[in-house]
Amino acid sequence: MSVTAAVPPSTSTMSSPATSSSSSSSSILDLNARRKSISTSSSSFISTHRFKCIISRSFRSISYPSPIRIRHLSPVMEWQDCTVKMEVDVPTSVAYKCYSDHGAIPEWMPFISSVKMVEDKPDLSRWSLKYKAFGQDLEYSWLARHMQPTPNQKLHWRSVEGLPNRGAVRFFPKGPSSCIIQLTVSYEVPLLLVPVASALKPFFENLLAQGLERFAIFAKSYSADVHLNDL
Repeated sequence: MSVTAAVPPSTSTMSSPATSSSSSSSSILDLNARRKSISTSSSSFISTHRFKCIISRSFRSISYPSPIRIRHLSPVMEWQDCTVKMEVDVPTSVAYKCYSDHGAIPEWMPFISSVKMVEDKPDLSRWSLKYKAFGQDLEYSWLARHMQPTPNQKLHWRSVEGLPNRGAVRFFPKGPSSCIIQLTVSYEVPLLLVPVASALKPFFENLLAQGLERFAIFAKSYSADVHLNDL
């Protein structure tokens, strides 16, 4: 007679009802916790999204000033006005005629090297200046437009390119055989001469006065020649 011993069931393959019930309860709790976490995250996301939308609308509603435009201004150049007067022993008509001969100006104006009328344009002339001063060999040129003159009273001009300048010559009769000439020249101080701008005006006025002195001799010689030709 053989006896078969009863082998108890393995604890690794079988669980007690209590253990199964505990595991089921734990799973339910974990699921609820996850649902709660998801719900909290969703609420947090929605709140954050709403906050961003409110902030975005607020910034859009703010009116910002237009950007300031910075204007780059050109440096203001200095202009100088020089005026000289001189009595000339010739009639006003003779002085006016002599000064109207632009091609002859280099003969009596010390710093003007040439004046050439533009072909087919009698109201335009090209001027060249050459002079040594302030330790520099100065050379400038410009194209001048001669404005409508007043016969025996006024000649005036202005540059249209090159060295900026303008000027006028006025003739005042003093008697039948003499007149007073007033010469005014305005110019933009060249960049090279800005450091000596304060000394430039009296220097240039002295040159203009020298020019008128030589013009007086030139005009008197011209008047004598005209008188001889009339004999």
